[in-house]
Amino acid sequence: MVYFVLYESASGFALFERSESEEIADQSPEFQESVTDFKRFSRIVHLKAFVPFTSSENALENINDVAEGILNPFLKNFLEQNLPKVKDGKSSKHVLGVGEDKIGSSVQDAFNIRVERTTTSLELLRGIRHHFPVFLKSFAGEDVKVSDLVTAQRGLAHSYSRAKVKFNVNKADNMIIQSISLLDQLDKDINTFAMRVREWYSWHFPELVKIVNDNILFARVVHLLKGRENASEDLLDSLEAIIGDQEKAKQVLQAARVSMGTDISEVDMLSIIHFAERVIKLAEYRQGLQSYLHKRMNDIAPNLSALIGETVGARLINHAGSLVNLAKFPASTVQILGAEKALFRALKTRGNTPKYGLIFNSTWIGKAKPKDKGRISRYLANKCSIASRIDSFTDKPTPVFGELLREQMEDRLHFYETGEAPKKNVDVMKKAIEKVGADLDIVDDDVEKKKIKKRKSDSGDKMEVDEESPKKHKSDETPKKDKKDKKSKKDKKDKKDKKEKKKKQDSDSE
Repeated sequence: MVYFVLYESASGFALFERSESEEIADQSPEFQESVTDFKRFSRIVHLKAFVPFTSSENALENINDVAEGILNPFLKNFLEQNLPKVKDGKSSKHVLGVGEDKIGSSVQDAFNIRVERTTTSLELLRGIRHHFPVFLKSFAGEDVKVSDLVTAQRGLAHSYSRAKVKFNVNKADNMIIQSISLLDQLDKDINTFAMRVREWYSWHFPELVKIVNDNILFARVVHLLKGRENASEDLLDSLEAIIGDQEKAKQVLQAARVSMGTDISEVDMLSIIHFAERVIKLAEYRQGLQSYLHKRMNDIAPNLSALIGETVGARLINHAGSLVNLAKFPASTVQILGAEKALFRALKTRGNTPKYGLIFNSTWIGKAKPKDKGRISRYLANKCSIASRIDSFTDKPTPVFGELLREQMEDRLHFYETGEAPKKNVDVMKKAIEKVGADLDIVDDDVEKKKIKKRKSDSGDKMEVDEESPKKHKSDETPKKDKKDKKSKKDKKDKKDKKEKKKKQDSDSE
């Protein structure tokens, strides 16, 4: 038996042959030391064949195929030329070690050779990867340069990564993940900056803090008013437009006239005004980002958005990593998603496990009574799991299912309060499918056509078989009769044996 090893490098495919036929103790210290020493490692394996890639496009195509488990014609020709040929109907005694399971199964099907990915093959590949430039130099001559191999490796890595990012199925989810992360960060930053504006401007006009509580409105009033000496009746309409209350606008003007704050120079006031302007712009950008997130969520996950809201739904997707990952999670995981620390702390201390994680921010948990919060969170997690799966795997996103799931949540809350039984989930799903309507009808029609076509083909095949086979005669039915006869004979024999045994027992007793 000969042990071969297939190595995929950035410059081409290489086939190595293990020189020593005995099994290698791959975990032994001697072998681990020999892997890093080329002289000792070259006694174990040697380079049998190498084929370089024709271009960078050819390299990218082959590496993509290896990752996906497809046997590229380029690799197939290389293995056909260098692996020992096996006669038809016979299995090869040789073994091929690979680093990827997917490509291994493809090679095994094509060449009828035993392919394995064991610790032995992985250890050999580790040594080959470490000494590959030296192996290639001794095989191809002095023309091979290590710098060229490094350049080819870097170029292929960039191309492969670019292709993976370009054709990433989760790229739509990435926009949601980045948006909700930025939104959370902006909330923290705006809050910090607005508090700084309040503290800074309060030295000049301390009474304004008690009149205007909202941070953003406070920054807008500061930007409009500037110094308190500018407070006049001309600004009443503008203040009313910002605050939204005429009485409060009048209170601001009155407080400005009798304020006990210190005077601030024009340079200091200019700094405060610029900073307040930045805070206002950040708040405006946050509103725009919020509307963008709502739009993207309604496009990508309309059912989850309709059920639990855009912000909480986006946080669930962000925490799961993608919409597909969220769809793969069971409802029990969705329920405590975001409360991992509390869960493991409870498991460690043997305390009570958390009832909810990120879904606590939804309106449904707040509507429920304290004793029902655990039950409603479990039910909500179940519905979120259904909605995310529909959004992830449907071809045409629609919010119909999410709206009906939302109605189910309302019915469940009503059931906890009054005891009135809610609708069954099967009936609700049927109603949702009926609402979706036309598209599903077209799909059903296509399926029915295919089924009818299959039935016709099956019936045609049966007719052909009937025509080809001769009619059954009585002699063809003999096997069934034979079976019956055998059974009846066996029954008679058993009865006879029982009678004989009974007679024997009677004679013995006499």
